[in-house]
Amino acid sequence: MNIQLNLQRTISASMLVLLAACSTQSQQSGDSGNGAAPVGKTLTQAAVAPEQLLNRLTWGSNPSSVQALQAVGPDRYLDQQLRMRKAVLPPAIQAQIDAMTISQQPLPDLMRDLEARRLASEQQKGTDDTLRKEYQQELTRLAREASTRALLRDIYSPNQLQEQMSWFWMNHFNIHNGKANVRAMLGDFEEQAIRPNALGNFRDLLRATVMHPAMLRYLDNEHNAANRINENYGRELMELHTMGVNGGYTQKDVQELARVLTGVGINLSKDAPRMKPELEKIYLKQGLFEFNPQRHDFGEKQVLSKTIKGRGMAELDEVLVLLSRQPATANFVSQKLASFFVSDTPPKDLTDKMAQRFLQTDGDIAATLRVMFNSQEFIASLGKKFKDPLHYMLASVRLAYDGNTIVNTGPMLNWLNMMGQQLNGRQTPDGYALNESSWASSGQMTVRFDIAKSIAGGNPGLFRIDTPAAQPAPAMQGMQAAPPAQPAQVVQAVAPAPQEKPPQPALAASPYVKSWSTKFSPATQTALNQTRTPQEWNAMFLASPEMMRR
Repeated sequence: MNIQLNLQRTISASMLVLLAACSTQSQQSGDSGNGAAPVGKTLTQAAVAPEQLLNRLTWGSNPSSVQALQAVGPDRYLDQQLRMRKAVLPPAIQAQIDAMTISQQPLPDLMRDLEARRLASEQQKGTDDTLRKEYQQELTRLAREASTRALLRDIYSPNQLQEQMSWFWMNHFNIHNGKANVRAMLGDFEEQAIRPNALGNFRDLLRATVMHPAMLRYLDNEHNAANRINENYGRELMELHTMGVNGGYTQKDVQELARVLTGVGINLSKDAPRMKPELEKIYLKQGLFEFNPQRHDFGEKQVLSKTIKGRGMAELDEVLVLLSRQPATANFVSQKLASFFVSDTPPKDLTDKMAQRFLQTDGDIAATLRVMFNSQEFIASLGKKFKDPLHYMLASVRLAYDGNTIVNTGPMLNWLNMMGQQLNGRQTPDGYALNESSWASSGQMTVRFDIAKSIAGGNPGLFRIDTPAAQPAPAMQGMQAAPPAQPAQVVQAVAPAPQEKPPQPALAASPYVKSWSTKFSPATQTALNQTRTPQEWNAMFLASPEMMRR
């Protein structure tokens, strides 16, 4: 079809356009304390287009979010998003989440049950593989619940910035779902460690990740003990979580931090191990987290030129304060936030001001973000940041099915697989790349065009309860430099269609979408005008170069 070829050429051409560098001065707000500040007029005075602002503050602009923004104005809307108020989801969506095992069963009980199943399967090893398969299927089911819950919140939660930041931090503190039984812990990791702290204090967030069993298992710290040092977590804590690869620490600092982390691990038992009375006083167990002083190196340490007296868990708390207050940490976190929200190469003047605010507020994430959102660099960048696969998929679904209740996230999970960005699927601890060059390949664009056609025609799978098929979805090649994630999300075998007709996207008939499309390039508008059906128009809109950016 000529229309399709024209659009694909337009998309390919748009991929060659580089993001313009923003060098204007930022306008810093006088906020203090958890991002709180008088509501300014920066965004109002800049007359930012609602769809452009919402495509950056939310997972994707749609009529519902525009209505919420226009009710209070852009500056107050931003303020509300930064304050992370209690979110109320649509009852049908909340009911889906409440029915999940990960929502009903506390993690310690869940993991003890799974461990009993694992041990039972080990006893049958070599004679009957049934229990082992059932155990692995249960781990995958629990991981799928965690992904489904995250996607439903991303689509329906009014706290859109909190949901974006939850994914940002899940990616920053990346845990791959393929190691051991980690995938059964991912839902709790997001729920207890990440989401409550996503717009809070960085040190609280850091400590919550350090004390979560998913992180300790993924980076092997449960095996880190005196005279048997494992440096994995100590290295990533400095290199990826706080100071950055060029943060100024040394190999000796990594080794000393690993000594601080000795004895920090996991205990599935309800009971504490036996130990000497003097050690019992400093033993700590919270849920599955355990600090076992019997495995701790009590020698004196030197971390970043600071002497850490050997005394147990208090050493770790002291080091976390030390790391979170490093200028290198403020710079690294600010650079990463600005890369996510502003540009692949954010202006140094902006990141310097963000880092300064980070240090002034002792790691207040919302306050740091407020500096960025109120900057002229942020305003100038609107509509130019290339969407990674998750942003593209969620923006399309939020726009196409605004007001409809999705009951099956299976198609969305498969779309993410096809684009190479499975949730928790990055094998290495550095997380998925945030820059355009990692995602703007011709193969990626072809897959996105296919996804756009699937959404545009009304994907019935989103509105049908389904059952897992036996085989995982194959990962598409050439989408991301990392090896394909294992285990992949399960492809869903769609059940017979119910009598009710599934909702159809009304993009072509939406006054909001039609108005938005008039701001597209002449080439895109020509392609849209050449379509013959609403479904073709929907597909062309969702696959347009403009929909690839936020």
